[in-house]
Amino acid sequence: MFDKFKMGLLNFGLKFISVDEKIVRLFLETKPSSIKKIVIMPAVKDVMKKIVNKLKNKTIHGRVYNGFLNGIQVSVIRSLIGCPHTAITLECFKRADVKIVIRVDVCGGIKNSYNKIDIGDIIIPNIAYCGDGTTPYYISRYFKFFQNNNKINNPIEKFSEMGVGGKNIFISKPNNELKEIFIKTGKNLFSDKIKQTDLWTIDALFCESEDLIEDLRKINVGAIDMESSILFLLGQLYNFKVVSILAVSDLPADNKYDLLKSNAIHPELEHGVNNAIKLVIESLPKIDSLLKTS
Repeated sequence: MFDKFKMGLLNFGLKFISVDEKIVRLFLETKPSSIKKIVIMPAVKDVMKKIVNKLKNKTIHGRVYNGFLNGIQVSVIRSLIGCPHTAITLECFKRADVKIVIRVDVCGGIKNSYNKIDIGDIIIPNIAYCGDGTTPYYISRYFKFFQNNNKINNPIEKFSEMGVGGKNIFISKPNNELKEIFIKTGKNLFSDKIKQTDLWTIDALFCESEDLIEDLRKINVGAIDMESSILFLLGQLYNFKVVSILAVSDLPADNKYDLLKSNAIHPELEHGVNNAIKLVIESLPKIDSLLKTS
């Protein structure tokens, strides 16, 4: 009887809000108007804490932390790890008035002969290969919109041999204006610590095998994460300006600093995360100016 009563109250309340507001309240525990135009979106809890601790005039609205960084009003919202969580968060942003989404977090680094990636470096991806399992559903549903996106044959050849995985891998891209702001500001702040490279997004953290990493080296991928492909893809679909700023936290397939093989923590790890956050904060006034031209 009590459960039926609660359900009746819930349905009564839902009559007074839109479906869009219901979705935002369901996943972010607040109303759409609580979310600011510029969102900083980490995935990892420790990165979230570092950013939230720097907010001035902080207010909390469910899972949304609002405040000022470098004089610019922002929302800080943790997506949680992986493309499914990130897609849900971005769907909420679509139903608010969000214009710019900055992912600041960590990634794995892949050393290549052409681009010496190391722990503590800051990666600003040129593109993301959609090696995850969420982007194919959006590409399928909105195929006419994405059909002209660049794609490559799946470099993981064993997939086709086993009859699993996609034949093609689509490519998604960040907003070029945002990317250029971060590259220019980053070079001024940290010089050789800023690295531009192609990135691969994966769902299965524990399947970053040496064979996979070697396959990615062959196509000059220098970093691997779990969120950027869907961020870039939905940025294109929903007309957000989006970018990823990623500190290299480990080196998959490296004997000493592979997260899944070793307990060794590189001394530059935290320094890299702090630098990535500093880069975002220093860039915010220039990023805010993009709102006036969008």
